[in-house]
Amino acid sequence: MTAASRPDPSFIPGFDTPAPYEAAAVQEAPHPRDGATGTKAAEPAPTGRVRDPYLDNAKFLAIILVVSGHLIEGLRDVPFAHAAYFYVYTFHMPLFITLSGYLSRNFTFSPGKARKLISGLAVPYVIFELAYSLPRLVLYGKLDISLLDPYYLTWFLMSLFMWRLSTPVWQQLRWPLAVAVGLSLMSGMSDLPDELSMNRTLGLLPFYVLGLLLRPEHFELLKRPWARVAGAAVLLAGLLAALAFHTDIATEWIRWRHGNAKIGVGDLTGSLIRLGMLAAGALLVAAFVAVTPSRRTWYSGLGMATMYAYLLHGFVVKIFEPFDHKLATPLGVALMSLFGVVLATVLCTPPVRRLFRWAVEPDTSWAFTLIRRPRGAR
Repeated sequence: MTAASRPDPSFIPGFDTPAPYEAAAVQEAPHPRDGATGTKAAEPAPTGRVRDPYLDNAKFLAIILVVSGHLIEGLRDVPFAHAAYFYVYTFHMPLFITLSGYLSRNFTFSPGKARKLISGLAVPYVIFELAYSLPRLVLYGKLDISLLDPYYLTWFLMSLFMWRLSTPVWQQLRWPLAVAVGLSLMSGMSDLPDELSMNRTLGLLPFYVLGLLLRPEHFELLKRPWARVAGAAVLLAGLLAALAFHTDIATEWIRWRHGNAKIGVGDLTGSLIRLGMLAAGALLVAAFVAVTPSRRTWYSGLGMATMYAYLLHGFVVKIFEPFDHKLATPLGVALMSLFGVVLATVLCTPPVRRLFRWAVEPDTSWAFTLIRRPRGAR
């Protein structure tokens, strides 16, 4: 077999995932037929090791927070709903971003990984950017498609695409996290455009870089009994703080969509608040991971398919939006929260994955060829 025809090992599903989670594929950017969503939880990884359920458990529990949070977003006239929304949004996306960074540590610009980046993020982004324009057209009579200005949930795919491209840069810096935090603070001082989701891409960047810096021993530390107790205490304290102060802090701080000027604060105050949000998010992420079960559970297999729940649940949320005013009661909040648990679970099941694999994990192998090199190049 010649070098030109030899398959690129980095293109093998599961090859680029770090130990001891070799089989724990990057849920945000799976390759078609990758173990991230297309295999059973107990199926051996290509390396011969069994998939560790720890991070899958964390991802499933986190996607429940994402789905339920979006379902009660329009019910925030109910005080508890507003507090719960503020609390969940402080750390649920930082959690996914941190795990994405951790599972992207081996990313390079090799042909295989470049293909996975396109098929796992770029193509689904285009598909769902177009798909989400349809509810907007039906509900609001507005058709506005811009592939550079992500709409609704698709911002995460755009931002993750940019973060993953930057991975080799962060791996060569001496103080990557400090630089990322500095960029996040400076982005708040700037009037950034909506294109490429620049505010969120730069604002939430420290969580991705934090994930790149994590090692397996850090997760092992969080599995210790004292860490679990401390994690539960931190989560409870965070919830109590949200209940006490959720009306005193602008909701835009947890959305990361705007700079300081648009939120109505000066750069010094805004930088301090942003730094506090970064610290609070990181602390709650660590606490959430600490209380996550490390053993295999009934939902471990579902945790491999959280991208399906993330990208698909928005259509259901849009269906309920016209009825938010009727559901804005304590009972309505409780029912929608429970519905979020059921919806997230269903959207991660194998039947849904088979039905929507073409959109979430499109097989784009037909679009690629061997790298074309200039004649005489080695």
